[in-house]
Amino acid sequence: MESPISSNEFDRLLALADYDLDNQELEGQLKDLTKLAAKVAGTDISLINLIDAVTQWSVASEGLPVMQLPREESVCQYTIMENHSLEIEDLSKDERFKNKLYVTADPNLRYYLGVPLTTETGYNLGALCVLDTKSRVISPEKIDLLEIIAHEIMNRLRIIKSVSDLKSKVKNSLEKQEQVAHDIRGPISGIIGLAQIIKEQGDQNRLDDVLEFIKVIQSSSQSLLELADQILTNHEDQKFAPAIKNEGEYTLLILKEKLKNLYGVQAEQKKVEFKVEVLSNNLEMRFPKAKLLQIVGNLISNAIKFTPAGGTVSIGLSLTEKNYRKELKVEVSDTGAGMTKEQIEEIMKGEGKTTDGTAGEKGYGFGLPLVKHLIDAMEGKLKIDAKVGEFSKFEVKLPV
Repeated sequence: MESPISSNEFDRLLALADYDLDNQELEGQLKDLTKLAAKVAGTDISLINLIDAVTQWSVASEGLPVMQLPREESVCQYTIMENHSLEIEDLSKDERFKNKLYVTADPNLRYYLGVPLTTETGYNLGALCVLDTKSRVISPEKIDLLEIIAHEIMNRLRIIKSVSDLKSKVKNSLEKQEQVAHDIRGPISGIIGLAQIIKEQGDQNRLDDVLEFIKVIQSSSQSLLELADQILTNHEDQKFAPAIKNEGEYTLLILKEKLKNLYGVQAEQKKVEFKVEVLSNNLEMRFPKAKLLQIVGNLISNAIKFTPAGGTVSIGLSLTEKNYRKELKVEVSDTGAGMTKEQIEEIMKGEGKTTDGTAGEKGYGFGLPLVKHLIDAMEGKLKIDAKVGEFSKFEVKLPV
């Protein structure tokens, strides 16, 4: 049975990427709302699911562990097609779901009600759903309450995004402040040194008027130098500065662990070896995390999808710095289906076609065009090498 895809799917994925959410970090901020939803509905299970190009991520849960599911296996893929709630009284009697593992085996789900999580611009990022092992019907009044909870979930996601944006602006402001201070220290120190030399030689050259003027320059320059020191000192003394400095940033080791935790499950389920390696020595150097999980995550999901059981997906991470400019390089390679020259050209043009994975996973044709779009927006570079039936290798370089 064909999976549903909306006509504005690419824009929906861009809206999700714009929130730049770390799915691993949302549980603590949304857990209370999943508990409330289950209590309101009187069900055993409640989930908050976000749906990207190929995966449904349960970012908070009640009654089940946080998990991930191929998009084509989910019920919420149908909910995000609606502008209202979707209720299924008995999943075992619905042709779309009666043979799904979560219906035929543990946890033997029967009832489902999902409410779309809608942005202010009208895009459904995912769904709040309540589930039970028994068939039931929920009253309209309770559905209204669940819609209120879904609205509050979106409020929290917007707050998370706003706080992240604000911290980024504050951090940039602090960095600019520090840069200005450093920039003015050099030339002003030179002026002071020159003024001192002229002052020392001034009596010999009888430049009384010039000396008086230079004294003023020296005094003013000294004041500016002290101001620069004060700016730097204030920056170091601000209590929130150390926290801001590390907010929204990764190191290579942090990124490595994130990728292993997020995508190791997908690889394990398909029996694909998944390796993440750090290829440079700049282990403590920090860089912004903006859009990284969206870019690298889509490449990894795509690599796993097109690699057969027994194959390998390898990730290489490196960070270089030259002339005060950092560059992050991520290599995603697999021993999978490979690609033709024509397919590579389509991706580089920001286009894509639906292709199913090696184990029949549903392909939607949106993941790689989204990656290309995000890389271009960050002024990065994408290089693709592949051979049909043997391998694919994606190399991403991002200025950070």
